[in-house]
Amino acid sequence: MSEEVHAELVGSITRVEVAPGDVVTPGDPLIVMESMKMEIPVHPERAGTVARVEVRPGDVVSEGDLLVVLS
Repeated sequence: MSEEVHAELVGSITRVEVAPGDVVTPGDPLIVMESMKMEIPVHPERAGTVARVEVRPGDVVSEGDLLVVLS
């Protein structure tokens, strides 16, 4: 079963903290976004392994855009 992590707001990607194959737990930062001059870390809701990272630093995302897929 996979879990998709989506952007909750409009912003730009400043850092990608994970790569495919990384094991993550709730609270681990996956992506760091900037919105309204604030840095906002994006965390998974459950533990898993990063299957795909769909964004790169500098990308601008909209609410609902796919960021990371966990398996």
